[in-house]
Amino acid sequence: KRVLLTRRPRGVVGVISPWNWPYTMPAELIAPALACGNTAIAKPSEITPMSAFLLGEICGEAGLPDGVLNVVQGTGQNVGAAMTAHPKIAAISFTGGTVTGRKVAESCAPQFKKVSLELGGKNPNIIFADADMDAAIAGSLRSSFANQGQVCLCGSRVFVERSAYSQFVDRFVAAASKLKIGDPLDSGTDQGAIVSQMQLDKVKFYVDLAKQEGGKVALGGSSPEAINDRCRDGYFFPPTVITDLPVGCRVNREEIFGPVVTITPFESEEEVLGYANDCDYGLASSVWTQNVSRVYRVAERIHAGTVWVNCWMVRDLRVPFGGMKQSGVGREGGEETMRFFTEPKNVCIAK
Repeated sequence: KRVLLTRRPRGVVGVISPWNWPYTMPAELIAPALACGNTAIAKPSEITPMSAFLLGEICGEAGLPDGVLNVVQGTGQNVGAAMTAHPKIAAISFTGGTVTGRKVAESCAPQFKKVSLELGGKNPNIIFADADMDAAIAGSLRSSFANQGQVCLCGSRVFVERSAYSQFVDRFVAAASKLKIGDPLDSGTDQGAIVSQMQLDKVKFYVDLAKQEGGKVALGGSSPEAINDRCRDGYFFPPTVITDLPVGCRVNREEIFGPVVTITPFESEEEVLGYANDCDYGLASSVWTQNVSRVYRVAERIHAGTVWVNCWMVRDLRVPFGGMKQSGVGREGGEETMRFFTEPKNVCIAK
């Protein structure tokens, strides 16, 4: 006999994307969905609707036929829920919070709808004493405060080997204090505003909670004075560094999604692995060390879908991306994306 393995488009697929990367996130999922022969319904976050709308306009101007890409605006309770429950939408790719991701999975389950969930993270950033401290501080600064900390991959839990802890904290706080907050259209600005009042209130809540849990605010912790007339009413919050928190407290376990980072000392490799894995999330992690053997030992034992070594946010789009535990289900990127947006079929032919 001869056996042919073919793959066919799933049909109509749904892409539900978040507000923190309002253009790139839907684009990098819509493109493979269409390339695999599907039509796509894209629902961007209602907080940032225009980027995806303009993406749809650009695709239309480029010659994409009507109905191949459909950008639908609305809230998650209305549009998102209708998409996940609709029997003619064969697959849903959702990127967003873990609570909403659970609702998406529950809605898709009765129809056995294919689902990919890229959810939250509370990512450990581990710095050993033998690390290149200049590189570790620069990388940690970026991983803590990029996009105002509104990145699921941010290294919001920093663990530093005890012998280097004081030096690291002093240098990290000094570097973070120099970040300029202000108008994102100003080329000199390092950090813009939080996305909404609701998100700003959430960030403030966790800073207050950190104080209640015994933490010390080493930098930031409260909204800055008005920056200029254009930004007077913006949702700004400064880079905030918190030390002296218990490892298992809420602030060290729950995703904040803002410019807030905790720094904790550790004594040994075994201890920091326990700290790093003591979390419901497992999206990404960073390890800073010059010991090659340690790199492989630690990377093997960290419960995370991605482990960066002496770097952060280095992506090869050909390899699978996704998380463990409550950071999601499924993988995206390269062949994994193509598998998700297609259905395999075996054709067996007798000789």
